[in-house]
Amino acid sequence: MDLETFEQLLTPAGQLLLAEIAERAGVESDLALGTRLRKTYVPGLVAAAVTQNHLRGKAVAKFGDDAARMYFTHDALEQSTRRSVADHRAARLGTHGATAVVDLGCGIGGDLAALARAGLRARGVELDPVRAAIATANLGALELDGEVICGDVREAAIRPDEVAFVDPARRDGRGRTFSTAELQPPWDWVRHLLAGRAVAKLMPGLAHDVVPHGVEAEWVSDRGSLVEACLWGAPFASATRRATVLPSGAELVATGEPAAVADVGPYLYEPDDAVIRAGLVSELAAKLGGWLPDPHIAYIASDGVHPTPLARGFRIVDELPFREKPLKAALQVRRIGTLTIKKRGVDIVPEEVIRRLKLKGPNTATVVMTRVLGEGRAFLVDRL
Repeated sequence: MDLETFEQLLTPAGQLLLAEIAERAGVESDLALGTRLRKTYVPGLVAAAVTQNHLRGKAVAKFGDDAARMYFTHDALEQSTRRSVADHRAARLGTHGATAVVDLGCGIGGDLAALARAGLRARGVELDPVRAAIATANLGALELDGEVICGDVREAAIRPDEVAFVDPARRDGRGRTFSTAELQPPWDWVRHLLAGRAVAKLMPGLAHDVVPHGVEAEWVSDRGSLVEACLWGAPFASATRRATVLPSGAELVATGEPAAVADVGPYLYEPDDAVIRAGLVSELAAKLGGWLPDPHIAYIASDGVHPTPLARGFRIVDELPFREKPLKAALQVRRIGTLTIKKRGVDIVPEEVIRRLKLKGPNTATVVMTRVLGEGRAFLVDRL
């Protein structure tokens, strides 16, 4: 979508077109709807409006009810932060005393909107003129204050009262990148920002050894999905590593506290992916009064029930044979027909094992297949 077409979407005629498409989508096919509307509107505008309607539907997962009023492009929506995560970051900036934030590379303005909602003075800089226009329109659609400037983020002046926020592009012509060497703006420029009052959103698979000294790395999950690593510049760092689990907001920070290693107990806990990526399994074991069944596996054993948003808990019902043939026999005795296998640290493909077992029966079960003290073990478990 070019800038002229987007500006046409914002006119009264463009708004009527969007409203009609939203009303008729699902009633008429895309082909029939588009054919009819092109008799009244310019074809390019119809295509852009149909695309916006589709993108608004996809965006509900990230932006909730706000999506119906917002504007997107395919790539910008993919890179946008979920509202829950953006709101968490904006709230944390407020607790650090921030009053103004400049979003360097603000895209379509998802983070910018969260900053404004949190009562911060929000300013965005965006090189792409279409995205800059969309960000401005989204602030207006959501009735939020803010300013968006079209320009190169590396040439933007950061005001003395502003915290810099940057979300480097992690996609190129070949697709998504998982390396800091391929970020835009470049990683060296981001590192320089993080020496001061700055925050950077990065890929959740960020390696610990690339985090600059004195910077806090916060891994964030939302409703069970690991979504990002957020780097907090040196003035904001209160830990080396942190795991945050949304929507509860539960947190865990690195303490270096070691965990004991011993055989399983009656309960098994599977840490949230944010805890695992942050390298805080031992800290969580200490918090739960538990221990590690294997020093290299991200499971925690415990003698008791300890409800926590930081992990999923299971009661061990029985130990089963680890090898497939006796495992099948044990499951047949229990008349298990529907099986879920959770595996960690063992070389199996759960779907293939289930297919080979060819189970039949009315009952369902969950089996954990993992290593305990270096040995493959299998456990029949119930979710707490």
